[in-house]
Order: sequence, then structure tokens, then C-alpha cells
Amino acid sequence: MTAARSAAAANPFARAQFLISCADLAQLPRDEQPEIAFAGRSNAGKSSALNALCGHKQLARVSKTPGRTQLINLFEIPGLGRFADLPGYGYAEVPAAMRKSWGRLIGGYVEVRTNLRGVVLIMDIRHPLTDFDEQMLAWAQSAGRPVHVLLTKADKLGYGAAKNQLLQVRKALAAYPQPPTAQVFSAQSRLGLEDAQSAILGLLGLAAPASQS
Repeated sequence: MTAARSAAAANPFARAQFLISCADLAQLPRDEQPEIAFAGRSNAGKSSALNALCGHKQLARVSKTPGRTQLINLFEIPGLGRFADLPGYGYAEVPAAMRKSWGRLIGGYVEVRTNLRGVVLIMDIRHPLTDFDEQMLAWAQSAGRPVHVLLTKADKLGYGAAKNQLLQVRKALAAYPQPPTAQVFSAQSRLGLEDAQSAILGLLGLAAPASQS
């Protein structure tokens, strides 16, 4: 077995492939496949995190223009379920009407989609818990959705600073009725990659989440 095939075999999400883009909830597949939603503020590193988790370079398109993702993009993982890449929220240059439309789309998906098993909330470790992150957490809490937070771009901070940010975020999250879990993550250095994969499998009910570090 080649090194590339060995790495793919070890990655539970390596077989992920694009399925469909949906502009509204009515376009989503009507079945019972479990889904994990990926949400986050524009430019927090959501697409890069998705690509790293699946071991693909261009599964989710990485754009230098924040707010590019305007649809719910679904990715099929044979035998496991689907990832739902939600529109990035909070980008100031997006027209107000479009931001309102995205809010209805994201909030509606999180609150009513019966396939949804959990939310992976992407936050830039340097700017965590924005108002938009708090809104996403509120939607998830109201619907009883478990949330796992990835504090991305951890490679931009030193070890001590990243650890301190993680502790502060966990302290804030502990105040929620259903406290989300959180970890540091870097798509660039692969820091926290296996922990994140294990946590997602846990959300799918396929494995116990790894201990947080």
C-alpha cells in the first residue's frame, strides 16, 4: 500500500465527494442520511478546515473573497453520511438583504433539519465568539444540537497564547445549558486534526469523542 493510500485509509472522511448545492431548504435531499454542519464567520478558515479533515486540497473551494459561499454545499461520505458546508456569515460587504436571506437559510437549517446530528463551529482563534458565533450557538442550543468548536489558525499564535485562548473559550462555553466542546486546530500544520475527526465521528454516533487537549 502506498503512503497516499495508507493515509486515505486512516482518514474516515477521505472518500468525501461533492453532492449538491442548495439555495433553500426545499432543495435538500429528503432521506435519513445523517449530516454534520460546518458553520463559521466569513474568513474563519471553514473551507480550509473541511479540506484538511477530508484529506483533500480542493473539496471545498477556498476563496480569498470572504462571503463567497452563498449556498448550502453538501458533501457525501459513503457509509457515514454527509457534511453540510453552510454559508459563511458576518461579512460586512455582503448586501443587507443577502445577509438576512443567509440568516434564514442557516438558522432554518440548524433548527429544523431532522438529518442534522451536530454542528462544527469554526472560529478564528484570534477572534473567537463574535456576535455571529453567538447567534449560531443560540440556534444550535434552541434546537438541541451538539456543537464542537474548532479554533482555527492556531499556527498563527504561540503555544501559550493558543492554550490561553482555548481556556477562555471553554470557560465562556461552559455557561451554555448544553456546553459545546472546543479544541485548537490548524489546517496548515494539521494541529488537532485527529481530535477533530474523532469528535465528528462522535457527533455521528460512530465513535466516542477523543479527549480534548
